[in-house]
Amino acid sequence: MKIDSSKYELLQKQKIDEIQSEGYLLRHRQTGARIVVLENEDDNKVFYVGFRTPSENNTGVAHILEHSVLCGSKKYPVKEPFVELAKGSLNTFLNAMTFPDKTVYPVASCNDKDFRNIMDVYLDAVFNPKIYEREEIFLQEGWHYEIDSPDGELGINGVVYNEMKGAFSSPDGVIARCCLSSLYPDISYGMESGGNPDYIPDLTYEEFKAFHQKLYHPSNSYIYIYGNCDMEERLEYLDKEYLSNYEYLQVESEVKEQVAFDTTKRVEENYSVSDEEGIEKKAYFAYNISIGSALDRNLCSAIQILDYALSAPGAPFKQALIDAGLGDDVYTTFENGIKQPMFSIVAKNADINREQEFVALIKTTLAEIAQNGINKDTLLAGINATEFGYREADFGRYPKGLMYGINLLESWLYDDNEPFLYLTMNENFKFLREKLETRYFEELIEKYFLENTHSSVVVLKPVVNLNSSKEEALKKQLKEYKDSLSEDELKALIDKTKALKEFQKTKSTPEELATIPLLKREDIKKEVQPILNSIEMLDGVEVCNHDIYTNGIGYLNLLFDIKNIPDEDIPYVGLLNVVMGYMDTTKHSYEEISNAIDIHTGGIYSDFTTFEKLDKSEIVAKSTIKCKAFLWEMENALELIREMIFDSPYDDHKRLKEILAELKTTFQGRFMSSGHVVARSECMAQFAPASWYNSKVSGICQYNFLVDLYENFEAKKEEITEKLIEVTKKIFVKDRLFVSFTGAKEDYENFKPQLKKFINNLPEGGYEACERNYNFAKCKIGYKIPGMVNYVARCGSFAAAGYEYDPRLRLLGTILSYDYLWDNVRVLGGAYGCMGGFALTGAGYFVSYRDPNLAQTNKVYEEVVDFVREFEADDSEMTKYILGTFGDMDAPLNPSAKGKRSLEYYFMGVDEAYLLKNREKMLAANPEDIRALEPIIKAVVDSDYLCVIGNGDKITAEQDMFDKVSNLV
Repeated sequence: MKIDSSKYELLQKQKIDEIQSEGYLLRHRQTGARIVVLENEDDNKVFYVGFRTPSENNTGVAHILEHSVLCGSKKYPVKEPFVELAKGSLNTFLNAMTFPDKTVYPVASCNDKDFRNIMDVYLDAVFNPKIYEREEIFLQEGWHYEIDSPDGELGINGVVYNEMKGAFSSPDGVIARCCLSSLYPDISYGMESGGNPDYIPDLTYEEFKAFHQKLYHPSNSYIYIYGNCDMEERLEYLDKEYLSNYEYLQVESEVKEQVAFDTTKRVEENYSVSDEEGIEKKAYFAYNISIGSALDRNLCSAIQILDYALSAPGAPFKQALIDAGLGDDVYTTFENGIKQPMFSIVAKNADINREQEFVALIKTTLAEIAQNGINKDTLLAGINATEFGYREADFGRYPKGLMYGINLLESWLYDDNEPFLYLTMNENFKFLREKLETRYFEELIEKYFLENTHSSVVVLKPVVNLNSSKEEALKKQLKEYKDSLSEDELKALIDKTKALKEFQKTKSTPEELATIPLLKREDIKKEVQPILNSIEMLDGVEVCNHDIYTNGIGYLNLLFDIKNIPDEDIPYVGLLNVVMGYMDTTKHSYEEISNAIDIHTGGIYSDFTTFEKLDKSEIVAKSTIKCKAFLWEMENALELIREMIFDSPYDDHKRLKEILAELKTTFQGRFMSSGHVVARSECMAQFAPASWYNSKVSGICQYNFLVDLYENFEAKKEEITEKLIEVTKKIFVKDRLFVSFTGAKEDYENFKPQLKKFINNLPEGGYEACERNYNFAKCKIGYKIPGMVNYVARCGSFAAAGYEYDPRLRLLGTILSYDYLWDNVRVLGGAYGCMGGFALTGAGYFVSYRDPNLAQTNKVYEEVVDFVREFEADDSEMTKYILGTFGDMDAPLNPSAKGKRSLEYYFMGVDEAYLLKNREKMLAANPEDIRALEPIIKAVVDSDYLCVIGNGDKITAEQDMFDKVSNLV
C-alpha cells in the first residue's frame, strides 16, 4: 500500500503473521486522527470509527449519543439511516457499541460498493448528526416525560432508559457494575457509561449536545479499516470527504487512572427479589482487585490464565468456596478491556452474614495455592484453550476483522503507538509456556492477589419487591412534579409529548430516503451457498462429512436420537448434557477431565438439537456431543468422549447438588437478561414439537425440573443417579448414533479408522421405541420476574391452518422488524428491541425485548395483519428490503457454521434446488406478493399463543390477558 505522505504520516508498518495481515499505523497530519489499516485477503471488509468517551456521571450520555447519531445526518437527513441500512444493504455487521471508556461504530460487508456506502453513512452520522436540529432524537433515544392529557399520568419513556432498566434488573449485571465502580470511584470507571435509570433523567439536551461537540472530533478518533479492498482509495476518500474539513483540536479525553487504595474498600448495594424468592441465602459477594495496566500484555495474559486455573471445574480455589457453602455458584472474571484491569471473585446466593468468612477464605486459600503451587496441567490447559481460540478465530456471527479491531483498542486507546499489542500473540504464548516450570504464576498471586491493597468488597443485598417500591416512589415523584406545574407548564409538556409522537409517526420524505446510497437487485449474487453433505454408512452408522477446509481443525458432532424415549426421561437428557464431563469418572477426577479436554481439544460439550422435516413428516431430536480439536488430537478427543459417557458413575451426590445449584442460578440469569428468547420458545412449545422438546431439555420445564430436584435432593439423590445411568445406557448406543464431521474429505478419510473404532465399541440395544403424545394445550401465560421490563412473545402456526411456507415470508420478517414493529414497539413504545420471523416448517412469531409495555405491544401484534393487507412500497423501498434480507442470508460463515448449516438442511430435507427457487422468488418480490401473505399472517395472529416474561406488577395489572400467571424467579 502506498501512503500519501502529504496527508498521512506512517508511524508503523508491521507484518502480523498471526492473522495473515499487513498492519499500518497512520496519523492524519491535519487533525491527528489515529488510523490503523489491516490489509489482507479477507473479503469480509470491516470499518469502524471510534472515540474515547470517558463518562463524568451516571446519565448515560455516551450511550444515548451512540443511539442518537444514527438518527439522521447532514448528508443523509432520513430519520433513521441505521434502519435504512439494516433493511437495505448487504452488510454483514452493522451496529454501535458503548464501552466504559470508548464508543465504537463498526460496519462490515463483502460487497465493495456496499462497504463504501455504509462507511460513508456512518462517518457522516458521527461527524454531522442531526441531533443539533432535532431535539426529538434525544427525547426518543434518551428519555422524555410523557403525558397525553391534563388528567393523565405523567411517565418517563425512552429507548436507552428502558434498555438500562432491563440491564439493572439483572443482579449479575448490577454486581458487575458495582465491582467496577467500587475499584475506580474517582475516575470514569466509577460511572455507568450505559446510564443508570435513576440518573438518566438528569441529563439535559444541552449537556447531550456538548458531549458530542467536545469528543466527536477527528482529533479524538480511532479509525480502522480491515480486509481486501483498495486501501489507498479509502484513505484518499477519508481525507477528502471528512478529515480535511477539520483542524487539529486538543481534546481532553484521556482515561485517568485511579490512585491505588491503601486498604480494601467496602461497597453495599441492593437488588430486587420477589416475595416467593425471599431473601434467605440470596446475597451476592464480590472480592475485586485492580491489576497492573492493560499495556502490560504478558501480565494480562498471565492473569487470564490464572482466571482459568482458579475457576476451572474442580479447581481447588473454586471448590474451597463451594465446599464452605459460601454460594450456589462461584465464578471469577478478568476485565481487561479497561486501562486498569480488574479481577473479580463472585459468590451467588450467599448467606448475607458470611461476608467476612468469604473474604477470609479467599485469602487463606490463595495463600495455600501460592505456597503449594498451581496444578501445571491446569495452567497448560488454560494456555492451550486460549491459544486454540485465538488461532481458530471463531466469533460466531461477528466478523473476525471486527473482533481484531476491538482487540486493537485494548492497547491503542491507552497508547497511540501500541495498536498491535494484542494481535501479535505468538511471542506471548511462548512466554506463558516458558513460565510453566517456574513459580511465575504463584508469584503473581502473591503480588496482585494477596499483597495488593487496591481491592474492594461488594455486597449485593436482596430486598423484596425493591423494583416495585422504586416504581411506586417514581410514580409519587412524577405526580408531585406534575402537581407543581402551572397550567401553562403542563400544557407545554402535553404539547411536547404530542409533538414527539407526531415526529415519531412522520415518515422520511422520498427525497430524504433517496439520499441513502442503494445497491441494485442485480448486485445480489444469484447462487446459493452450497450445502456440503457427503453421506456414507460406516459399520452400520450413518456418517455425514461436510467437505470444508478447516485449517487443521476437525469439528465432530455425535448425535444420538432421543425422539422416541419416554416423556419422563426427557428432562434427564437436559441434566445429562450438563453433568457429563463435570463429574468424576472411574479413572479421573472432573478437574483432571477438564484439564485433559483443554489440553487436547478446543472443547467438548453436550447439547440438544432439534429439527423438523420440511414436509412435517418427522421430528428429529438428538442429544449431541460436540467436539473440536486439531486433527492430530482427534483420537485423544474420542477417548475423552468415551470416558465421559461410559465411565461416569454419577454417584458423587455432593457434586450433583453443586451442579443443580449452579444450573438454577444460570437459568434465572437467562430469564432476566434473555427473556425474549425464552418467551418465544415457551410460546411455541404449545404447538411446535421442536420447541416442546427444547422446553423439556433447556427451557422453563427443565428449570422447574431442576428446582424440584434441588429442593428435594436428599429424597431424590439416589433416583437421580440411577436415572442418569439408565438414560446414558439407553441413549448412547450404536443404533441411535448419527455422526457429522466438518473437515476436508482427505482429513475425514484419515480420521475414519479412529471413528470406526469408536463406533464399534458402542453398546447395542437401548430404548424400545414409544409413541410421543405432545398433549398440546393453548395457554396464554404470564411469568413474573423481579425485573422492570417485559419480554412479550406472540406466536402461531400457519401450517396448522393449511398454509405452506412462502419464501417471501423471510422478506416480510425484515419488513416487520425494521418497519412496522420498529416504528410501533421501539420508536413509539420505547422497547429496546423487537423482531418477527417465520420458520420453513410453518411457525411465526413476534417478540419484544426490554419492553416497558405489555398490552400495548400485544395490540401492535394483533394489528400486523392490517399492515400487511395495506402494505405499499415503491421499487426503491422494495429493493432495500430485499437487499437487507439477502445481506443476512449471505453473511459469510466460518467452517463450523457451514457444517452446522449443511447438517440442519440435511435433517430438514432441504436441498440447493429448493433454496435456489426460494431465492429467485425473493429477488423478484413486489408489494403485491407481500400483501398476498395476509392470510398466513392472519393465521399466525389468530392462533393467539401468548407468553410474557416480565415485571410482576405489569403482569398483575394486565391479568385478564392471561389464562395463567405464575412466578418464574
